[in-house]
Amino acid sequence: MNLENRLKELREQHKYTQDDVAGFLNISRQSVSKWELGKGYPDIDNLRRLSDLYKISLDQLITGEEK
Repeated sequence: MNLENRLKELREQHKYTQDDVAGFLNISRQSVSKWELGKGYPDIDNLRRLSDLYKISLDQLITGEEK
């Protein structure tokens, strides 16, 4: 699974809206939408914060695999 699909799947599993995620990261909802559509990617700081939000490792967030 690619990153954009993982981001959307994780968000939906946690029952968050794009606005919820954007608020947590202090970014625009449009940025979250771009990531989920594969039209952009989160920077390393936002990837780290996303892994905190979803309570998974950064490695698992990026690869989709547990080590």
